[in-house]
Amino acid sequence: MHAASDSAFRAARRNSSHEIASVAPMGQSLMILICIVFLAGVLTIVSPCILPVLPFVFTRADRKFSTNGLPMLIGMALTFAGVATLAAVGGSWVVRFNQFGRTLALVLLAAFAATLLSRRLADALARPFIALGNLLIQREGTVSGRDGIVTSLLLGVATGLLWAPCAGPILGLLLTGAALSGPTARTTLLLFAYAAGAATSLAVAILAGGRLLAALKRSLGAGEWVRRVLGVAVLVAVAGIALGWDGSLLTRLSQGSTDRLEQSLLSYQGRGGAAAQSTGVNAASVGAAPVAAAPMPSLAGATGWLNSAPLTRESLRGKVVLVDFWTYSCINCLRTLPYVKRWYQTYKDYGLVVIGVHAPEFAFERDPDNVRRAVGELGITYPVAIDDDYAIWRGFSNQYWPAHYFIDAEGRIRDHHFGEGDYAESERIIRELLTQAGHKDLPPASAAPAAAGIEAAPDMQHVASQETYIGYRRADAFRSPGGFADDRSKTYALPASLELNEWALLGHWTDDPEKAVLDTAPGKIEFRFLARDLHLVLGPAGDKPVRFRVRLDGLAPGANHGVDTDAEGNGVIREQRLYQLIREASPVAPHTFSIEFLDAGAQAYSFTFG
Repeated sequence: MHAASDSAFRAARRNSSHEIASVAPMGQSLMILICIVFLAGVLTIVSPCILPVLPFVFTRADRKFSTNGLPMLIGMALTFAGVATLAAVGGSWVVRFNQFGRTLALVLLAAFAATLLSRRLADALARPFIALGNLLIQREGTVSGRDGIVTSLLLGVATGLLWAPCAGPILGLLLTGAALSGPTARTTLLLFAYAAGAATSLAVAILAGGRLLAALKRSLGAGEWVRRVLGVAVLVAVAGIALGWDGSLLTRLSQGSTDRLEQSLLSYQGRGGAAAQSTGVNAASVGAAPVAAAPMPSLAGATGWLNSAPLTRESLRGKVVLVDFWTYSCINCLRTLPYVKRWYQTYKDYGLVVIGVHAPEFAFERDPDNVRRAVGELGITYPVAIDDDYAIWRGFSNQYWPAHYFIDAEGRIRDHHFGEGDYAESERIIRELLTQAGHKDLPPASAAPAAAGIEAAPDMQHVASQETYIGYRRADAFRSPGGFADDRSKTYALPASLELNEWALLGHWTDDPEKAVLDTAPGKIEFRFLARDLHLVLGPAGDKPVRFRVRLDGLAPGANHGVDTDAEGNGVIREQRLYQLIREASPVAPHTFSIEFLDAGAQAYSFTFG
């Protein structure tokens, strides 16, 4: 996502900066889903699975509801919610470490279906909890008052333990979806809605007493058949998921429109949505841009320093400081670098200190050796703070790559600029702050640097394509038939045609939240685009280089090749970085771009344009 702090800036700065995504508000679709899940909880009372719970519920029917029925329902709901949450968190933890976790989640769901198909198995699982409930009921005859409330609460706990393993197919889908994609705020709300629905219907049962019990006994006459139908349905769902037919339905059920909430560890630490991997909760997204003249935040959170010993606010007092937030695979940052390096060379002897704060976008940018290599290859000689934990990012309440903060000699933030462009104005601010610090004989303003290759300025008049991520968490306009098989190997095919800004995979790939990895060669990616420049963030899965070949409308690019390909379209992936694959020499027009990987292990992260 290319954006800025308001709509006008967003229109003017398209493709000029990355923005951290804010947390999407929960809208109408969430409220509808909560209502559906609540009703599913209410209807639990007519399910055969609730039968072992009812005897405990009706022991409260002839007593005061506030001191008997209500404590039991509270205990039951809290226990159920706790067991369900632990199942979701534990399943998610396992799944995120190994594909085995997904298999385990499916096995658990199949076991749940078996309890619906087999009364004997369900009774065996329920037996210890029924014994605990009977023990508590017997004990209750000897206590009263406050002790009776406690006993009712404990009886609710036992009932919740009994109910949790077999509360219904909708709950099974919620828990399995959470296990496969991770627990979210939405999942927690849905679990509470389900528990609230069941507690509501059971409260009615307690208040209605014996009449309702008789009606339930009659309605449960056909319950065994209902139970078996539900069991078969769940087994069919398990088989569909195992064969990849789900199309991430379970993920969407538990996440819905809050996919942005589900960012990677990187986005959770503060980077976020559109520009982050982060795969996204967004700790740095609170607050607007810093207020002018605010004190400079601490630099102590840096995880390492390049080109300098660690710097502090105190050691920088008396200096004019330019803080540049960047990451080495960000095309917007790379196109800004020639200006930042020129300012540093021009004014470093006049009191200017430039600090590049490297806040990673993708996981591979957290590797300090990768950052060190990039800093050397890019010719950066000023201090670079490695901000892998986003401590400095959060201190500045930053939301963008690139972002420049201008700090005066007294340690106050005096101005800021987000994205590319306005370089003359940025240099004017630097000169003004240096003059205020007492430097009178400044050199003339620097000329625009002669940037080339990837660092050359974009052709914004002809850009109709925007950053597109290949990992499924933030992917858009993906057109291979059948969609993604999240985190699983799949043989992808190309569609009959692609519209502008649509793309597709061909071959055996595994697509994860931040990238696609080619399992076996050959494999291909196609993209229909309109821009002068096309870039793709790529990397090899191991130490072995990966050969590739690009085509433009099926032909070798010729004079339209980028700096990382030759006229025949040939190139090699040797490290994880941004590769420029196309730079059109002829008039810019829509084209179908394709890149074919001749070796397995290619990693593809995101397209950018210029």
